[in-house]
Amino acid sequence: MKKIILTLSFLSTMLFSNGQNRPEISDMKWGADFNIHITFSNDSSTIHEVKGLYHSKNSSLTSDEVTYYPVNLDADFINELKNKDFDKRKKDNTNPTKEKSQTLWSALHNNIGGGYIHFINSIIYSFESGVLSMTAPLMKRPESDWKPNPMTESFKRTKKWEYYAPNNIKLAQKEYKLKEKKGELGDIKLLPPAFIDLFRTTSDKEYQVLVSNRETNKVAIIDMIKLMVGSHYLGQEQIDYIQNAVTKSIVKYNANNLPSVIIFDDFEAAVAMTLNLEGYKIDRVVFNNESQLTSDQIDSRLQKMEAIIEGINQANKKVFEKNLKQYYN
Repeated sequence: MKKIILTLSFLSTMLFSNGQNRPEISDMKWGADFNIHITFSNDSSTIHEVKGLYHSKNSSLTSDEVTYYPVNLDADFINELKNKDFDKRKKDNTNPTKEKSQTLWSALHNNIGGGYIHFINSIIYSFESGVLSMTAPLMKRPESDWKPNPMTESFKRTKKWEYYAPNNIKLAQKEYKLKEKKGELGDIKLLPPAFIDLFRTTSDKEYQVLVSNRETNKVAIIDMIKLMVGSHYLGQEQIDYIQNAVTKSIVKYNANNLPSVIIFDDFEAAVAMTLNLEGYKIDRVVFNNESQLTSDQIDSRLQKMEAIIEGINQANKKVFEKNLKQYYN
């Protein structure tokens, strides 16, 4: 999978509020200044510098790893979530054994649907919005001098944790290394390499600098991995808290006027994309040399890009289902 380049522009594409819905793109051009010019249905406009956008290189139809694009949630996806009756669903679930055996993945999937990309994005969005917190009261472990007799492996690994997931990066990195050594990383292995690199190379002091500088996206990515590293130690109260926080943040989510634009270098194309229930969706495409292309050439490129996105969506689904089956069996 291509290496992910994270920039603050990813954060600027999101706004957690109850404000206006995102207007549709009415025009999109690749200008002579090598910038992407976008006009919206409400007559507002914006300009994206091509060099600052995420670039997808060497596009292919299949992959043995999850392909991640930093894109906004689709309006239909959000509206569908808003229309779900979560209270009724909770009342209908009368099987206490099933409820207590929920994993973090199943808890979120049961609410928001989608696949692993939705799982990643929803947690990041929730941390960025401030709705989900690693240090929330329900995440804090009770103080106790109790020790198991005989000593258990889980107690040894978590005895210094103040919360049910390791809020301290040094402790989180230690647990990550233990999981890696014992082959227990599971679906953490599917995270984008840049996410893992950021987590593994950031100290607690550097993390506090990120917080102070309001680099919200990087902080959210690190918190997401800390949460996933400790996911096996979460109790039902913690899972319920995370499930409710993530659902609440997505229901409140509205993207602002800046769409998610991905540059497909193979096709010299700028692609406005969103994430709906099925996966990535192409909303608009503009080519760098469009005036020099015939209608047949344009149609051919569009069909190839649609096929690539469909292939990525299917591959993402299969890769995660395969890993999930191996992990929980």
